Amino acid sequence: MDRLELKYGCNPNQKQAAISVEEGTLPLKVLNGKAGYINLLDALNGWQLVSSLKKATGLASAASFKHVSPAGAAVGLALDEVERSMYFISESQKLSSLAAAYVRARGADRMSSFGDFISLSDECDLSTAKIIKAEVSDGVIAPSYTPEALEVLKQKKGGTFTVLAIDSTWQAPLLETRSVFGITFTQEHNSVVLDRSVLEPVVTHEQAIPEEAVIDLLVALNTLKYTQSNSVCYAKRGQTIGVGAGQQSRINCTRLAGDKADLWHLRQCKAVLDLPFLPKLSRNDKDNAVEHYLQGELEGWQRYFSEEVSPLSAEQKKEILSHVSGVSLASDAFFPFRDNIDRAARSGVSYIVQSGGSLRDELVIEACDAYKMVMVCNSIRLFHH
Repeated sequence: MDRLELKYGCNPNQKQAAISVEEGTLPLKVLNGKAGYINLLDALNGWQLVSSLKKATGLASAASFKHVSPAGAAVGLALDEVERSMYFISESQKLSSLAAAYVRARGADRMSSFGDFISLSDECDLSTAKIIKAEVSDGVIAPSYTPEALEVLKQKKGGTFTVLAIDSTWQAPLLETRSVFGITFTQEHNSVVLDRSVLEPVVTHEQAIPEEAVIDLLVALNTLKYTQSNSVCYAKRGQTIGVGAGQQSRINCTRLAGDKADLWHLRQCKAVLDLPFLPKLSRNDKDNAVEHYLQGELEGWQRYFSEEVSPLSAEQKKEILSHVSGVSLASDAFFPFRDNIDRAARSGVSYIVQSGGSLRDELVIEACDAYKMVMVCNSIRLFHH
């Protein structure tokens, strides 16, 4: 048995915490810092997500995890001018594809990503390490690190930043177990592969799924595989833009994720991009400022802005969002009612993938047809707990 002792479990009062394997050696090494129990849950779920997403798309992938669900996940598509501005990346800063993937994953929901654990599909390079250094984060897992990148990361958090190296050839055993209240549960590891082959059959009148939507649907599906259920995910431009996790009601998942997706689009409007931030405002304070601005919570505007700003009205937000289209959406199980489709339509969803199998599938399909959406029902459920 190979075993790694931890400081404590989920909470400080839960002592005797450790991770172990019965046979062989652990597939990860601690290169810096000291990983905690929740850190490792995030790291191992995140690694599975990015490695499966890399295999599905062929693109460098990154994930930002918090409390065992992804705040964001993405592939390494180059950032355009607006995306650089909304993610606080200067035009002069060169980004590798892996760095771009993490900027997108972190940028999906920057408020939720605060203090995240990062997962990278490829060797961490200097470009990615510099991006990580600028963010508030607990740690990172990757298959390897360049010497320059490792040196940068070791300096983060006063030298305590957790850096994990994972053996990329490691395969999970067929059976996995967990203990709850002294009772052991056993099941097969969820080895379903979520690649292009699962984007069929299309059940709507509209049939065409463009290449960019294929990538977005695969990002959303692979994200949901490692998100606490019930879960729904919106995606655009190779990244998640709204993850609704851990809700008992599916429509609440769709609303929660849709609200986050709407905020992602609103962050790109001119009023937000032109906000008069105070000169020395930190990146994290800018995140808070944008959040307060979009929520209309401007009582303390002096903490963030050099001059008073007027909030966007409900009518202005509605006008901006009315031009949104081409968004992809995935659900970890079937939609029981058409209300999910109605809510998705308000956030510009054009492409959907779900398992199907509801007694009301016909009504859900009719709703998609009414909105001229494309929907796949692939019979794959992705519950994760």
